[in-house]
Amino acid sequence: MQTTFSETQLKNKDNNSSEKIIRKCVHCGMCNATCPTYKIIGDELDGPRGRIYLIKDMLENNKPASKKIAKHIDRCLSCYACMTTCPSGVNYMHLIDHGRNHVEATYKRPLLERIFRSILSFVLPNAFIFRIVAHLTKPIKLISFLLPSFLKNSLKFMPLNLPGKKLAEQKNYPSKLKKTVARVALLTGCVQRVISPQINEATIRLLNRNGVEVVVIPEIECCGSLNHHLGKKDLAHKSFVKNIDAWHKEYLENGLDAIISNTSGCGTTLKDYEFIFRNDKEMKKKAKKISELTKDITEYLSENIKLEFKKDDKSKYKIAYHSPCSMQHGQKVHHQPIHLIKKTGHTVLDIPDGHICCGSAGTYNILQQKIAKTLLNEKVENIKKISPDFISTGNIGCMTQISSGTSIPIVHTVEIIDWFTGGPKPQNLKNI
Repeated sequence: MQTTFSETQLKNKDNNSSEKIIRKCVHCGMCNATCPTYKIIGDELDGPRGRIYLIKDMLENNKPASKKIAKHIDRCLSCYACMTTCPSGVNYMHLIDHGRNHVEATYKRPLLERIFRSILSFVLPNAFIFRIVAHLTKPIKLISFLLPSFLKNSLKFMPLNLPGKKLAEQKNYPSKLKKTVARVALLTGCVQRVISPQINEATIRLLNRNGVEVVVIPEIECCGSLNHHLGKKDLAHKSFVKNIDAWHKEYLENGLDAIISNTSGCGTTLKDYEFIFRNDKEMKKKAKKISELTKDITEYLSENIKLEFKKDDKSKYKIAYHSPCSMQHGQKVHHQPIHLIKKTGHTVLDIPDGHICCGSAGTYNILQQKIAKTLLNEKVENIKKISPDFISTGNIGCMTQISSGTSIPIVHTVEIIDWFTGGPKPQNLKNI
């Protein structure tokens, strides 16, 4: 795609990066074929190619974002299916991030929208605040039928009861073997540690049983992706810097073989720290090391641990694997979890149109409820077609979204692997 940035504009390092991305686009439109929002809405501006034009126009002409531009940029799920499809290697992820930052900096949203986005930005990345809000919303949910549909639909993602923790919170979880084979840091997450602590518990148990020491740095909560995708650049960067400094200090002082993510959206952002700080001389080297160390839990297990699976001859389960967009498109981690589940001896079923997003996408299912609901319904219908006993996935957002539309049990992939290598049966599967 031809660009007309001036030399002065290209001195801006973000413009310079985006100009190179835009020039790779050859207008072929193959991205639209796998774009969920284009598939639903059918508007060129609601596909990757159209959004590239909008971002190009804003940046080249130093234009502030308009209401129309903000609408189409906001509708992007950041599922990155277009990046898997694109034959020209257009890094849409980096371009849409720049576009969001420009929209947030130049467009004044309506007051209620600004307030609501700020609430999400403040509450979700902070586990302590989120826990308080979750308790406060319990009585409100009882009268949610009186609320406007937008608020009522938002509240349904808040759990009625928060699960208790089975593992004590501590910094180090030592290997259960005499010989420690590796030492890793675990990102326990913000929302996940509150509503689904069993995911972190299964991860720690599994790694400890196989000789891996796990360290949890209490100062680290959110990876920064929630604010990053809301276009709140400064808040996101505070999280990024805090995390990078803490992990890098641990790496230098005590050694780390990997940083484990069991939430694929977080893992995608961690792996992108190197690019985010490409122009920061002070942070660049540290950010690069953190990105290099980051592994999805299934990626790490596949590459580093020889697991011993116990066979259950009494039960043969049919397991539908939902591949989160941030894993299959963002991190290119797709086959590893499937292979691990197959090693349990059970059947792994492919979900039809499995490359299409479930509609979760961070805060998307709250901010873009109509599109998210359509995607959820399509995902659930495709799951029903294959009649699984339960569903496995690698992202808390997908788990929350899909479980809101079906009674078929859903668990994190690491819970399954933990179960079939000596851990307890996941609570969500007690009745199957």
